[in-house]
Amino acid sequence: MNRFLLLVSVWIVLIASASVAFEKSTPEAQGLSSEKVLTWIEHLERENNAIHGFVLVRHNKLLAEGWWSPYTPDRPHMLYSLSKSFTSTAVGFAADEGLLSIDERVADIFPDKLPANPSENLKAMRIRDLLTMSTGNQNDTLPAIRQRNTEDWVSVFLAQPVEHTPGTFFRYNTGATYMLSAIVQKKSGKNLIEFLTPRLFAPLGIQNPQWEFSPQQIATGGYGLKVTTRDIAAFGQLYLQQGRWQEKQLLSSNWIAQATAKQVSNGDNAESDWNQGYGFQFWRCRHNIYRGDGAFGQYVIVIPEHDVVIAINSGLGDMQKPLTAIWRDLLPNFQSAPLAENSVAQTKLTEKLNALRLPTVTGRQFNLTQSLETKYAFDANEKGLQTLQLTETTEGYLLKIVNDHGSQTIPCGYGKWLNGSLNFEKGGTRALHQAEGMQPIAASGAWTSDKEFKAQIYFCETPYRLDVVLTFKPAGVSVALAYNQAFGPKSWTLESK
Repeated sequence: MNRFLLLVSVWIVLIASASVAFEKSTPEAQGLSSEKVLTWIEHLERENNAIHGFVLVRHNKLLAEGWWSPYTPDRPHMLYSLSKSFTSTAVGFAADEGLLSIDERVADIFPDKLPANPSENLKAMRIRDLLTMSTGNQNDTLPAIRQRNTEDWVSVFLAQPVEHTPGTFFRYNTGATYMLSAIVQKKSGKNLIEFLTPRLFAPLGIQNPQWEFSPQQIATGGYGLKVTTRDIAAFGQLYLQQGRWQEKQLLSSNWIAQATAKQVSNGDNAESDWNQGYGFQFWRCRHNIYRGDGAFGQYVIVIPEHDVVIAINSGLGDMQKPLTAIWRDLLPNFQSAPLAENSVAQTKLTEKLNALRLPTVTGRQFNLTQSLETKYAFDANEKGLQTLQLTETTEGYLLKIVNDHGSQTIPCGYGKWLNGSLNFEKGGTRALHQAEGMQPIAASGAWTSDKEFKAQIYFCETPYRLDVVLTFKPAGVSVALAYNQAFGPKSWTLESK
């Protein structure tokens, strides 16, 4: 096979079902070494071990993308606060179309929802202040909103104290983003999904976006959006291209410039990517870079100087680590001219991307010392677990449970991931800010000792992994539950009767 055909075959395998938004290219053709991309990926794995997927784009060309099994390119992923950047974009479309002005006062938009004696600070609050997280609230208003979940969320937000003059005090405030969603819906008569579909989602090829809604059927705005990693990359590319997409100006370049510029100061630590200023629901970074991000490592990172967009989904705790890896491994290595093609390095990169997998549970497949016919019962508990039974199959195990949602079976592969679905948390999964109902999962399991079985369960459209450790005792079983990440408690232990 000649060198040209070899390169073609390598990159067909590498980016086999790429997003139609991006043409494919080798890294070298766009001024980046495949060796450097491989080093970056290896560092992501070694330093985080919780990356779910990424897309790397330069000069509007797809250089590399990969997903760590059981995560896949077709599945949407929970974005958490990366949703905020999409909500800001909806405000931008509304401003471009004359539906609103960002200097309008919030009190004038919702006069019927104001408290009895609104403060001067509340009356002064503008849409601009919501966008820049400088509403004047001392604290994030979301906890108060969620504590009164059945009440009108707009009214709850407006009832919160506004201790500072709006525009003078930065406080990350997810309730403020909900207000942006409510304003777009009031001004347009459409919720965020309906409003953004013809303006953003459809032009960018983003199919079936999902968003959580308040009891008033207003999109939550500051969180709750699910789209794919490729969709995130397309969104970043729209911003990199100053609102232009396939020869059409979708969003004004003036809005892009305002949204991604430093509008307010948010700290003075020159070494922190959370202290470089805040735009319209976008963070400024070091190195003249900007990003949208969400809890546990959901990112769109735009590097204008080098014409680069990077999208990442993950389930990690330290959100600085992936940024540091980009600044260290990629940023110094973007060249202005193409590099010589390197088929050896490209093949190694291809092989790495094709083999990406989160580690399954390590241990033995069989345990001859434990009877697996016993069904264990539990007293009432905060997880709603009623009964549990473990059985073996040709592919691994079945973890059979009965909980508040009924009978459910979790297939756990030995040395591999098996797909299923699960509704685990008592009262739904809102304890983790997940959507209600059955969730797609993938699980693996193994015996880690004669008396201990461990299962790992990934909720495949979220950042979450649930570890379940069964410790068998003469009189029953102890069940240790632990999430990789959570906003509150992460671990519990339940004892059978």
